[in-house]
Amino acid sequence: MADSKSEGAFRTISEVAAELGVPQHILRYWETRFPQLKPLQRAGNRRYYRPDDVALARRIHQLLDQEGYTIRGVQQMLAGKGAGPSAQPVQSAPAPSIAAAPSAPPAMPVEALAALRALLQDALDEG
Repeated sequence: MADSKSEGAFRTISEVAAELGVPQHILRYWETRFPQLKPLQRAGNRRYYRPDDVALARRIHQLLDQEGYTIRGVQQMLAGKGAGPSAQPVQSAPAPSIAAAPSAPPAMPVEALAALRALLQDALDEG
């Protein structure tokens, strides 16, 4: 972020891209996927990001690149919960593998699997 601008100043796409460490085309792509991200566009389609737009772009970047969410997961989070820090994360489903059956049962919690394993081990030890 440019040190000479105040916190409330508008930022160009190049300034936001440099701050986040992503190419400008990624920000333009995010605009197509996240309707909440709407920078002002002036003559020649120059984009100017308001402070709220910059904060939203930071949040999207954090969710995608640092927390590992998918585009769809972030879309659901922003649509249903908002982008605030108190929003509960939406767990995006992992991409199905080719070997996975389409009607596979849902995964069991680790605690339930550990308890089941202990029961099976006890049954084997007795038999």
